[in-house]
Amino acid sequence: MSTRYAAPMTRLIDELRKLPGVGTRTAQRFAFHILRSSDADAAALADSIRALKAALRLCSICNNITDVDPCLYCASPTRNQRLICVLEEPTNIASIEKTRSYNGVYHVLHGTLSPVNGIGPDQLRLTNLWPRLTALEAVDPDERAELILATSPTVEGEATARYLADESRHRFPTLTITRIATGVPAGSDIEYADEVTMTRALENRRNL
Repeated sequence: MSTRYAAPMTRLIDELRKLPGVGTRTAQRFAFHILRSSDADAAALADSIRALKAALRLCSICNNITDVDPCLYCASPTRNQRLICVLEEPTNIASIEKTRSYNGVYHVLHGTLSPVNGIGPDQLRLTNLWPRLTALEAVDPDERAELILATSPTVEGEATARYLADESRHRFPTLTITRIATGVPAGSDIEYADEVTMTRALENRRNL
């Protein structure tokens, strides 16, 4: 980073550049905007970041980001706990929820399989998925649970879905395993799917 700015400004720009999609020029604009802001606005921004880190955590059941544990979806008595939608990131939940056609619960992996980047099954948040499915079988073995694999239709997302399907089928032979349909274009991220596309993808999910 150039040293033509004062040290505090350089430090702020360097930190802002760590944000996704923020390059040097954008980081500089953000930094100067903060500098020109009132002391109250700057303090409010800093306080909100500290509060975010202090108050938010991962749901112990589904790994969603939440300020209460379990999260509102897992704790809801009106949600179908036997219908679990597996997603890559917490931000993907909004894409499902805006369809208003899904009433199950979620499981967030916080990533996808990517051997090139050293991300294997142990790096995904799967350790609390298997006990969830075991508990569902124990509660009512005659009523089949369904696992919807809603990872993005990218190379990594497809590999993750295939791994989860194979592993789940091995562990839970009676589990219904489905994959969201190609209403979501191949190679895209479901975070950017519109409401109609996401609804069709859910409705046309297929068995794996």
